[in-house]
Amino acid sequence: MAVTQQLARIPAGYLAACRQSADASPDGDPRWDPPAYDVLDLDWAPALLNRVGEVGGLGEVHLDALRRATDGDAALDLGFLDTPPHAIAPFGGAPTGLDAAQVSSVSTLLGQIDMPVLLAALPADERAAASLIGQVGGITGGLRPYLLEHFDALRDFYVDAAERHLLVVLWWD
Repeated sequence: MAVTQQLARIPAGYLAACRQSADASPDGDPRWDPPAYDVLDLDWAPALLNRVGEVGGLGEVHLDALRRATDGDAALDLGFLDTPPHAIAPFGGAPTGLDAAQVSSVSTLLGQIDMPVLLAALPADERAAASLIGQVGGITGGLRPYLLEHFDALRDFYVDAAERHLLVVLWWD
């Protein structure tokens, strides 16, 4: 099984309930199980998307928003989600997250990024483009469609989270 980045959009109350469950459980079980429609699997796209932003000349404010959208922040106390045997990120670093205000800011800035323009800044040759952004091996369906699909999914995920005033939790699984 490949390790991929996961994101979940959740209400603050759900996070509080998970923290309370972890505190009350003898083995620290937070009962973490966000609904499938509120979880996004970004596959291996985060580093590639960030690299496309760098190579394409994305401004620092927007590049930082893209990084926060895929890296999260340490502002939320998520240590209880990283406690064995119920750790949600057994194969990656500790889970990170963004609060509702951060989600709203990131959503706005992601909406201002023109990913097709950034992708057009890559070399026309697919292998050269992949090499420039650090992609090893081919991607079924092509590099540009893969990146555009994952960026669009990320942007739409954050737009919905912002509209619903939700937090976003990120982890690698």
